[in-house]
Amino acid sequence: MANSYKDLIAWKKGIQLVKSIYELTAAFPANEKYELTSQIRRAVVSVPSNVAEGQARFSNPDFRHFLRIARGSLAEVETQLVVAHELNYISQAQLDEHSARIDELGRIINGLINSIAAAKAAAH
Repeated sequence: MANSYKDLIAWKKGIQLVKSIYELTAAFPANEKYELTSQIRRAVVSVPSNVAEGQARFSNPDFRHFLRIARGSLAEVETQLVVAHELNYISQAQLDEHSARIDELGRIINGLINSIAAAKAAAH
C-alpha cells in the first residue's frame, strides 16, 4: 500500500479530472450553476476524495470500499456528461475526451481494487 494517497496514480489522475471538469463546466449556462454544474462538480470531486479517504484509513477492506465508491462516482460523472452533451452544453469531442479520461481512471481504480483482493488472497 502507498505511504500517502498523494502517491497514488488514481488520486493524481482524479485531481486532473477535477480540474478538467471544472474548466469544462465553467462554460455551462448560468441557469445550470446550482443544478447540473454543481452536481457534476460534486461527483467528480468525490473521486479523488474517496481514494484519499480510503487509503488514509490504512485498512484494505476500507480502502476497497472507498475505491468502489470512487468508481461509482466516475459512472455518475460520465452519465452527467452524457446529459450535458444531450443538452448541447458540450460537444461530442469534449464528451469523448472526458469519457476516455474516465475510462482510464476507472481501469486504474479497478486495478487497485484487484490488487487489494489479490493481496488478501495471498495472505490466506
